[in-house]
Amino acid sequence: MPVPNLKQTDPQDPRDQRIAELEAENERLMAIRDALIFRVESGSAHKPEPYAAFEHSVMLAEQVRERTEALNHAMDELKVSNKALNRAREDAETIRHRLVDAIESIADGFVLFDNQHRLIQSNSRFRNYWNYCGLEVPAVGTSVVEVKRRVQESGLIREEHTNGDSEGAVFLLSNDRWVQMTERTTREGGLVVLYSDVTDVKNSEMARRIKALEESERWIRVVTDHVPALIAYVGDDLTIRFCNKVYEHWYSRNGESPLGKRLEEVHSPQLYARLVPRILEVMAGDNVTFEFEEIGESGEVRYMLRSYVPNFDGHGDIVGFFVLIRDITDRRKTALALEQAYDNLERRVKERTAELTGLNEQLRDEISERAAVEARLRDAKLEAERANLSKTKFLAAVSHDLLQPLNAARLFTSALLEQSFGPKAEGLVRSVSISLDDVENLLGTLVDISKLDAGVIKPDITAFDLRDLLNNIAREFRQMATAEGLALDFVPSSVVVNSDSQLLARILRNFLTNAIRYTGQGRILLGCRRQSDHALIQVWDTGPGIPEDKLSEIFQEFKRIRPTGSRPDKGLGLGLAIVDKISRMLGHDVTVRSCEGKGSVFSVRVPVGQLGPKRAVEEQPCPAGMTHGLNGARIWVIDNDHGICQGMKTLLEGWDCKVVTAVSSLDLERQLDPASAPVDVILADYHLDNDENGVDVVADLNGRRKNPAPVIMITANYTNELKQHIRRLGHLLMNKPVKPLKLRSALNHLLGD
Repeated sequence: MPVPNLKQTDPQDPRDQRIAELEAENERLMAIRDALIFRVESGSAHKPEPYAAFEHSVMLAEQVRERTEALNHAMDELKVSNKALNRAREDAETIRHRLVDAIESIADGFVLFDNQHRLIQSNSRFRNYWNYCGLEVPAVGTSVVEVKRRVQESGLIREEHTNGDSEGAVFLLSNDRWVQMTERTTREGGLVVLYSDVTDVKNSEMARRIKALEESERWIRVVTDHVPALIAYVGDDLTIRFCNKVYEHWYSRNGESPLGKRLEEVHSPQLYARLVPRILEVMAGDNVTFEFEEIGESGEVRYMLRSYVPNFDGHGDIVGFFVLIRDITDRRKTALALEQAYDNLERRVKERTAELTGLNEQLRDEISERAAVEARLRDAKLEAERANLSKTKFLAAVSHDLLQPLNAARLFTSALLEQSFGPKAEGLVRSVSISLDDVENLLGTLVDISKLDAGVIKPDITAFDLRDLLNNIAREFRQMATAEGLALDFVPSSVVVNSDSQLLARILRNFLTNAIRYTGQGRILLGCRRQSDHALIQVWDTGPGIPEDKLSEIFQEFKRIRPTGSRPDKGLGLGLAIVDKISRMLGHDVTVRSCEGKGSVFSVRVPVGQLGPKRAVEEQPCPAGMTHGLNGARIWVIDNDHGICQGMKTLLEGWDCKVVTAVSSLDLERQLDPASAPVDVILADYHLDNDENGVDVVADLNGRRKNPAPVIMITANYTNELKQHIRRLGHLLMNKPVKPLKLRSALNHLLGD
């Protein structure tokens, strides 16, 4: 029986295996059959009996028939299986053709790799990528690695943009088409790769970016073109890639724009040689600012301040630098002019002084030429006024240095007065103290008038009760009046006024000082009258009085009227001049009435106010029952003047205080631990060495302590700003030179609280 041709079958199909087994069994049975027939027909040496042989042949024939039927049945099953297999092959071929058609219908390039990553299927679009470049299309069985190697070596891809997401990479092919590659793994471990043409998307995206960049560039140019500075951007090849109109106008040569040119083509060889070191610095990553003198195309000389700022890309590499150039010619010329003016100032002052001297001599010798020199005299007068103002400001500024030694001397003499040295020594000390009082009064008056003229003192207008102010002044001057054999009467008042309490006190003290100075005998009265919305504070005396024609002169500087019967005068004639200046500053009217032989009355008119929240008392009253000692109070003294430190230590130890002195915060820390050492009061000078001030030092010391110590700030600075600042901090303020009685009163107040 012919055996069907099964070479077309798939050796992996179970049906094919079964057919192969049946064919082998059939061949074995046919071999057995042929052997049996041969034996029957040929006989043997031992022939059986005829019947036995016949019976044996019949059995063999029956077996052959059975086997033949089984074989025919198997062949029928094989035919059915072949038909089913053919149908399956036809279906598979149909499906394969349909798959090929489907792959070909895909608009993207398609490649299929098996689980060994060998190429088994691709469509025509994928093959066209290779054909366009004249390259051999990868054949079936080519590995993925080989395909990628051939892509890299063939130049099929010009650019590659790798995305960080799952969308895959984007390639620019040599035919200027953009392709996005997407990879997917099959269930059997194979690989499917799609190449989608995204040229239209990329072009649209590029168009949008270009439009956005153009819009951004337009706005940048609008802004930079209206900036007076020269602005540009230089690439790493030193080519000008952007510049504003001001830059373009300055560096245009023969009408040609500098845009797109290298710096060496834009600048002159000399200027470029000077710029090269700066360019190397900015290309090394440093910000560079420098000033050069340049000559424009029209020949004008300008001073340019340049700033170079490096531009870094995403990898930290320098890809260029920004240029900002500002024309500082006018500023430079102004600086040079100021420098020349400063250099010539001393020479001009000398010349003016010499000229003024010459004018004065000419005025004595050449009266007839007065009209000719009148204009020059006015100029000389202006210069003299400026010099006087300069002197005034200088004297006001150095008041701290002037008062330092006087303050130290005052402290030492006060300490000596409390010691017992015998009548003769005590008399000498008291004489020194009186002399210091005179020096203090004269110098204080001179400094005060200078500060007022220089505008250093500014009023601090507040609402306050007159009670404490008048009580303190009356108590202070009652002792002075008693020492001069005079009686000082005082009428208390609790009117609330709007004024500067310290400046108003200065006016009243000058009134009382003059009254005591010029009243030979009799009495003095201090009181206040309420007049509608004002309070009239007055000082009456029974002195010799002032002539009517001299009433306006007494408020002038260095004008002293010596009425008959008045005491010898040691003043400078500035007391009432200070009153006049302070009253003008405060806006208070000051008046005087006098009758020769009977006395005078000085008045100051102060507006009535309304008392606000309670504020720190500026002047502490002197307790009537003040004890001799301060019960071992622990006091720190901080002053940069060793003499003042020693004098303050001597004075305070005489009041039974435990004193630690220091010239700075570091000096104090060397002696004790500011955070834990016990202290009751800190006395600090405002002006210290090494740019320190007492306010900051005290704040640092109290900042370390669990319980901050009370502070008395001592200064020769009379400015309102400092007074307000110290008041806000809650400290007491005392001005130099310090009066021991006032200091002791303040200490009793703080220690009593």
